[in-house]
Amino acid sequence: MTTLASLCMVGTLIPLVLVLALVLVRGIGRLDLNLFTQLPPPPGLEGGGIANAILGTLIVVLIATLISVPFGIMTAIYLAEFSEGSKLAENVRFATNVLSGVPSIIAGVFVYALLVRSGWTGYSAVAGGVALSILMLPTIIRTTDEALKIVPQEVRWASVGVGASNYQTVLTVVLPAAIPAIITGVTLAIARAAGETAPLIFTALFSQFWPNGIFNPIASLAVLVYNFAIVPFEPQQELAWAGAFILVLLVLATSIAARLATRRRTY
Repeated sequence: MTTLASLCMVGTLIPLVLVLALVLVRGIGRLDLNLFTQLPPPPGLEGGGIANAILGTLIVVLIATLISVPFGIMTAIYLAEFSEGSKLAENVRFATNVLSGVPSIIAGVFVYALLVRSGWTGYSAVAGGVALSILMLPTIIRTTDEALKIVPQEVRWASVGVGASNYQTVLTVVLPAAIPAIITGVTLAIARAAGETAPLIFTALFSQFWPNGIFNPIASLAVLVYNFAIVPFEPQQELAWAGAFILVLLVLATSIAARLATRRRTY
């Protein structure tokens, strides 16, 4: 049984190792200063970089984080602390589970119809951020909800016993104790959002130039990889591999940050 389990574990790791090795081999050779400081070159020409896509990714993910984190954490606080026996809370948890399984392209199409096609924002970083925030919400809500539940009930009773109200207990005792696990959920949600492509094709579109405001089309790493990987020009394909490598590094960095935050867990 132990041998079979070990073989299954090795089989699970093989695809991950192969993907990482391929991205590393094909992408690391294009890493240089120009990659992080210059715009993509015209089709077929050598040189240039993907600085606009790196900056655009950070902007779109920042917008998504600013939208999803407050809504996600406040929703989780209501579910964990103020909704005992509530039918509404059961429905919200069910809706969150359903939303976590919705394909990302559906979120992109929804925001396209709501903001882009209606003319409210057009193709823009804001529309892309809204689409990514929809994908981030389930992860943030579920991890924060679980993090708050982990805090022992005795801690709440002790706080109330010394005269604190329920609001003060949640704000000054329960929430600080759950912060490391909440940060873990947020970083995992950011890692997922940074690698999404389909929602950004429908909302943020793409641009060959530097970001020009949050209400204009904007470049992103995921869309750049998609666009450049399918063209017949070798320089653009090399940039696509370099962009994929940077995306992998971004996900790795956020995963390490999540692990470090988890190590500081109070309960």
